[in-house]
Amino acid sequence: MRIALRLILWIPLLCLPALAQGDYFNHIVFDNSITPDNYYYSDGRSIFPSTLDLRDGRLPVDTKTFFTPPNALRLQWHSGAGGSWDAEVRAVTIRNRAVDFRGDTLFLWFYSPQPIPAADLPLLQLLDSENNFTSPLPLASFTGDLPAGQWVQVRVPLNKFSTLSYRTFHANRLHSVYFMQGAVDDATRTLFVDEIKVDTDAEPQPDTATDVSELAAPMNVKAQGYERHVDISWEPVPNQPAVSYMVYRALDGKDFQPIGLQIDGVNRFTDYLGVPPHRAVYKVRTVDQAYRQSPFSDEVSASTREMTDDELLTMLQEACFHYYWEAGSHPTAGAILENVPGDHRIVATGATGFGVMALIVGVDRGFITHEQGIERLTKIVTFLEKSPRYHGAWSHFMDGDTAQTLPVFGIFDNGGDIVETAFLMEGLLAARQYFSGPGIEESSLYDRITELWRTVEWDWYRQNPSNDALVWHWSPQWSWYINHRLTGFNEVMIAYLLAIASPTHAVPADLYYSGWAGQSRAAIQYRAGWSGTNEGDRYLNGNTYYGIKLDVGVGTGGPLFFTQYSYMGFDPHAARDRYTNYFDNNRNIALINYNYCVENPGHFKGYGPGTWGLTASDDQLGYSPHSPDPADDNGTITPTGALGSFPYTPEQSMAALKHFYRDLGNRVWDVYGPRDAFNLTHNWYSPTYMGLDQAPIAVMVENYRTGLIWKLFMSNPEIQTMLTTVGFTAKDQSVAGQTDKKVDPSKIEPAKLEPPPQ
Repeated sequence: MRIALRLILWIPLLCLPALAQGDYFNHIVFDNSITPDNYYYSDGRSIFPSTLDLRDGRLPVDTKTFFTPPNALRLQWHSGAGGSWDAEVRAVTIRNRAVDFRGDTLFLWFYSPQPIPAADLPLLQLLDSENNFTSPLPLASFTGDLPAGQWVQVRVPLNKFSTLSYRTFHANRLHSVYFMQGAVDDATRTLFVDEIKVDTDAEPQPDTATDVSELAAPMNVKAQGYERHVDISWEPVPNQPAVSYMVYRALDGKDFQPIGLQIDGVNRFTDYLGVPPHRAVYKVRTVDQAYRQSPFSDEVSASTREMTDDELLTMLQEACFHYYWEAGSHPTAGAILENVPGDHRIVATGATGFGVMALIVGVDRGFITHEQGIERLTKIVTFLEKSPRYHGAWSHFMDGDTAQTLPVFGIFDNGGDIVETAFLMEGLLAARQYFSGPGIEESSLYDRITELWRTVEWDWYRQNPSNDALVWHWSPQWSWYINHRLTGFNEVMIAYLLAIASPTHAVPADLYYSGWAGQSRAAIQYRAGWSGTNEGDRYLNGNTYYGIKLDVGVGTGGPLFFTQYSYMGFDPHAARDRYTNYFDNNRNIALINYNYCVENPGHFKGYGPGTWGLTASDDQLGYSPHSPDPADDNGTITPTGALGSFPYTPEQSMAALKHFYRDLGNRVWDVYGPRDAFNLTHNWYSPTYMGLDQAPIAVMVENYRTGLIWKLFMSNPEIQTMLTTVGFTAKDQSVAGQTDKKVDPSKIEPAKLEPPPQ
């Protein structure tokens, strides 16, 4: 049997395999752990007298010995007669991305401080996503004796594994790699494991391989220091076999060590240094498929320093903005990807509207130029003009390459989505007012956005002239089959407001009270059905939670995105209906959420004044609308919940920002700011960013600081007319956009409102 083994004797050659961003998760089982103590996507067991070293039931992580920085897994075992042990490493599953491993060989990198005879290495067994599994194979069949102090790549052809389960094992749907007890040698062994991947067992051909001296180094490397981290960026290498970039750091300016890697397509890296001040020097190398590195880039340096609250807010906005400007923006469409990493075809209509508002913030804050903003918005509008529309509404998801509808939610999801369309138009109408200069490009954008706005047939989504509410979906194939009624209080208020405001396809203003705030049996059943409570099932709530009276909302208010998505453009100060003022009501929902987390009835790890924010996100089990109630709280905190609440809870939101950034550090903070979610009880941190997360942070922080997006959206003449038509009265807006207005949370009182008119 062929010995599939490569020795790496020169340790600085640490790099990432030849995988482009979109293809990366079709190959990688493990590269690095977000957490430095144990690896969430692992498990282990041992039966005496055998032992396996674990940390809280998971494999330990080592931050000093690694092949791909900054860490590797440590597998330490003792195989005793009559005992057993096994360690599982699971592939990371990404929402909206099918498990589809591509290649014919399993590659693993091993390192041992002491020599290990081949016969004493573990067995290897595989499990697929349908629980089919293979017979165990001895690693000894694919290696010689493992030398000490050297990284060794072991290659195991997948066709050597035979199915042991009653159904056929499918390697392309690989779920887990198991290491397990082999020979009983009665010795304690330590094996570091890194970069487990599935790929094709082929070396670059000599006539196409690039000599290391000819591989181009990254250009225009920059380093920007903040309070606890340095942001390193570079220009991608064009027309080169670059598949990744390796970042090196020297704290003394001389001893450069590899600190991290970045896959091709994300030309940014975050180096978290901790309590300031620090000064660091950085260099970056391009890496090709054969693990060869280019010469170093030019050196750049940066220093960290204490930052004011205002500087921290700018830092937060800029980081979140970059999601929409860089990897989160589809290169062809300009529209916004649902999540990164994820399926890099899927752009989301609502997230694109949010991204447009984030784009405005980026221009106004000087993160990009005005001209760059116009160029990107033009690309987005061009994409939207050619995308399929269903009586004027766009689908929830589209293919960024072809613009075609993607029915991500199933067979019936192949038509128009009036809620996602409302989120999109919320952003476009704000942009129409911002990019309103006299130049040809801006005049053209104004006219094109206006045409998109005028051609949304909001009245079609009433279903019929006698219906008392809007309906979420319509499909040319399935018609009204989904038949999902839009009923408040939740995230969809903006759909009613825009439908009433439409200059061409308006619905009657009284649909606001019969649909959104409806009291019908259908509305009551809807609210009670999704919430499991009758508190607020008639729209009005009136109960007091943690000393805070909630006028409108079901139960304790629900997830915090209810207070954000419709109010990124629409200023809730301007909306007092017969039941409440929505700035006050949203503030109270946020305060209830905060106080629930401080009380922590579920006794989850970490909850408190700095760790709060329950809203919809991924968690360790899937996607869930986390809320401040026992049924919908599993210990998962979503940073956009607290940080997108800055206008409502500035003091509490600032405390959360400082805790997420200063205390949780690089487990939560990465290239685009706070990650999607985390769960301290399970030591889980999301590997993804979401298009629906970062914009509510960037935009709502801007609304807190200056009220910019609120002012732009509300300046649309159709919106002003709608306010009068519905009968809204405005609250004094002097508190909007005042960063110098410090709020003591202990002195925040719930809104005091007169009883609603009869």
